[in-house]
Amino acid sequence: MSAHRIKRTRFDLVFDIVVTTLLILGCLCVLYPLYFVVIASVSDPTAVTSGEALLYPVGLNFKSYNMIFQDRRIWSGYGNTIFYTFFGTLFGLIITIPSGYALSRRDFAGRGLILKLMVFTMYFQGGLIPTYLVVQGLNLINTRYVLIIIGSFTVFNLIISRTFFESTIPVELQEAADIDGCSTPRFFFSIVLPLSKAIVAVIALYYAVGHWNSFFNALIYVSDEKLYPLQLILRDILISSQTLAADGMSDPETIREMETIAFSIKYGIIIVASVPVLILYPFLQKYFVKGVMIGSIKG
Repeated sequence: MSAHRIKRTRFDLVFDIVVTTLLILGCLCVLYPLYFVVIASVSDPTAVTSGEALLYPVGLNFKSYNMIFQDRRIWSGYGNTIFYTFFGTLFGLIITIPSGYALSRRDFAGRGLILKLMVFTMYFQGGLIPTYLVVQGLNLINTRYVLIIIGSFTVFNLIISRTFFESTIPVELQEAADIDGCSTPRFFFSIVLPLSKAIVAVIALYYAVGHWNSFFNALIYVSDEKLYPLQLILRDILISSQTLAADGMSDPETIREMETIAFSIKYGIIIVASVPVLILYPFLQKYFVKGVMIGSIKG
C-alpha cells in the first residue's frame, strides 16, 4: 500500500492548511453571531452594551425572557404560527409536488410555455396594492386563510421539484407502468411519491421556514390581534418595551434601566423565534443538502 501512495508535495500541504484555515474562519463568521445572541440574551444588559459579554455570559440575567413569557399573547402567537406553518406547508406541497411532476413529463402538452409564464412572474409581479385588492375582493382580510394561501406556492420550489422528477423518475418507468395498465394518478401516488421523500422533505422545509418567519403578510392583511402570528407578537413586545421608558417616567435611572432591558429583549426575541426551526433542522439536514444540489441545476 505504501508503494502506491501518492507523494504529497509542499504545495499540497500549504493548500490544505489554507483551505482548512478559511473553512474555520468561515464557520466562526457564521456561528459566532448566533452564539453571541445566545449569551447576550442571558447576560446583564449593562455588560452587553459595554462590550464585556463577547465570549461568555456575564452576570446571568433572565429578565428578558421573563418579560417575553409574561405576555400571554406569546402562547397564542405560537399556536397561530404553528397552525399557519402546518397547513401552509401542507397546502404548498399539495400544489407544488404534483405541478412539478406534471411539468417534468415530456408528454405534457404546453409544459414549456406554462413554465416560461411561471418564471416570468418571478421577475414581474402585480405589486402590493393589486394583490391587496384581490385578497380584499375574495374576503380574505382578517382570516386565517390569507396567511395560509399567501406564500403557499413559489416558482423556485416548483423548478426544484421539476428538476428532481426529471433526473430521478425515468421515462421507462412510466412506460412500464402504462403497459401494466397503471393509471397516471396511481403511478404518481404509488410509485413517484415513495421515491420522492427527499424532495418532499426539502420543499416542506422551505415552505415551513417561510411561513414560520412570515412577518410582512400578517402585517398587511391581518389587524385582528387574535390572529397575529408569533413574529407580530414579538414585534409588539419589543416596541412596548422600547416605549415603556418614555411613558410617564421622568427618573433617569429608571429610564436607563428600561432601555438596557429593552436592549436585551431584542436578543431574547431572536432566540424565542428561532429555537423551533433550529431544533427541526438537524433532522432534515441530509434532505436539505440533497435538495440544494438538485436545485443548482434548473435546466
